[in-house]
Amino acid sequence: MAARETVSDSNYMSTELEIVLRVPKAKDPIRDASGYPIDNSSVRFIKRIVVDSLPKVGDLLPLTTKSGEAFDGSITRVQWHDEKNMFVVYCQYSKKSMLQQQYVGIFDDPEWEMKPLI
Repeated sequence: MAARETVSDSNYMSTELEIVLRVPKAKDPIRDASGYPIDNSSVRFIKRIVVDSLPKVGDLLPLTTKSGEAFDGSITRVQWHDEKNMFVVYCQYSKKSMLQQQYVGIFDDPEWEMKPLI
């Protein structure tokens, strides 16, 4: 029996995290309001999720979009932020290239907020 199965749901505590996702360069990039291609190396996608346990560096974290696209993020850093009162988990898309429908799914999902790097 797996350890998770032996824990009762009433004693199990979930954790809200902020995900900071880096995605690879797209073959057909989405364009901004001015018509210029968005450079994925200069933006990150932010989303809050609830997980059963705090992931560790090197773990693969299953992520989704509202359109149902599923993909894994490879954890590169986990850091506590006092101002946010939560852990921020930095990750990158786990594969070398991203399927176009996953790429569009992240851009179109209002839960994934695109933030430029400053």
